[in-house]
Amino acid sequence: MISKYFFIALLVWGIPSTFFRSKFRKIVYQTDDWKINIKPLFIKELKGLFFNILPGNKDYMKVRNQYRLYLLVYLLLFLIYILTK
Repeated sequence: MISKYFFIALLVWGIPSTFFRSKFRKIVYQTDDWKINIKPLFIKELKGLFFNILPGNKDYMKVRNQYRLYLLVYLLLFLIYILTK
């Protein structure tokens, strides 16, 4: 029963993922083109998530930390859902 609530929480929490990822990718790849959201370019994105690839860029640091926090909560919700299933 409780796993249903966590499943619903996962679905609801997943809604803003496209916004966060799009904003982060546009900064990492330094483009404003909408096609960056559908291209499977992951290496630079992962480096940007775990390392500081744009030192001195305050917007990058802010968005990266927001995206990290978002993904951390998503991971915690997923793990709780798996463990309560």
